[in-house]
Amino acid sequence: MDLEGRYPSLSFTWPRPGVLEITLKGEKLNALGPEAHRDLARIWQDLRELEGIRAVLLRGEGGVFSAGGSFALIEEMRSSHQALMRVFWEARELVLGPMDFPRPVVAAVEGVAVGAGLALALASDVVVVGKKARLLDGHLRLGVAAGDHAVLLWPLLVGMAKAKYHLFLNEPLTGEEAERLGLVALAVEDEKVYEKALEVATRLAEGPKEALSLTKHALNNWFRTFVPHFEVSLALEFLGFQGEALEEGLRALKEKRKPQF
Repeated sequence: MDLEGRYPSLSFTWPRPGVLEITLKGEKLNALGPEAHRDLARIWQDLRELEGIRAVLLRGEGGVFSAGGSFALIEEMRSSHQALMRVFWEARELVLGPMDFPRPVVAAVEGVAVGAGLALALASDVVVVGKKARLLDGHLRLGVAAGDHAVLLWPLLVGMAKAKYHLFLNEPLTGEEAERLGLVALAVEDEKVYEKALEVATRLAEGPKEALSLTKHALNNWFRTFVPHFEVSLALEFLGFQGEALEEGLRALKEKRKPQF
C-alpha cells in the first residue's frame, strides 16, 4: 500500500522492526488543515490491512506535535453544511480510530499539542510528553463547546473537578503537570521525548501481539461506555461553529489577544 501517496500530509518510516512511525507535517506548527484532518481520520482503517505493524508511533515534524485545527479547516466548515458534516465525522474517527486500532499507539508529544492535535495524542495508548510541552484543549477560547475528545477522556483520566477547571477556563498544562494529574503516561526531559517514545513503541512491538491487542480492546471498553456522551459533546461543539462567539474567538486568535465574549 502506498501510504505516502494516499496520505500526503503524513510521512512514514519504520525506525524499528514492527514499529510504523507516522509524522504530522506541513502547515505551521503542524496545524491540521482540511487534508491532514481527513488523513488522520481515515488512515486507521487502512493500517488494519498493512502487514507487519506491531506498534504505531505518532509524532510531529520539527519538534512540535500539533497546534490543532487550522484556520483553513474552520473556514471550510463554515462554508457549507456538507463540509461541516464531513468534518464532524472526521473528528469522531480522529479520536476513535487510534482507540479502536488493534495495535498499541504511542504518541511522542513535543512542543505543543492543542485542540485536535491534543485529541489525537490523548486518544493514543501511551503518551510521552516533554516536561515543558504545552497541552491545551482550546475550544472555549475559540467560542465553541469542548467536544471531540474532552468529554470522553478527561473526566476518566483526571477526574471531573480537574476536567472542568482546565476545560472551562481553557487552562493549559505543562507536560510535567499533565503527568502528575494522570492525563499522560510519562513526562521526560524535552530533548528525550522521541527517544523514550521510540523505546516504548519498540518494547510494545516486541510484546505478545494478540495478548496486547486483546488487553487494549478490553481496557478501552471503559472509554467506549461513554461514546454516546462523546458524540453528543461533538455535536454540541459543531453547533458552535455556526454561532456568533466563534467570530470573536477567531478574530482574537488572529490578532493574538484575549477574546471578549
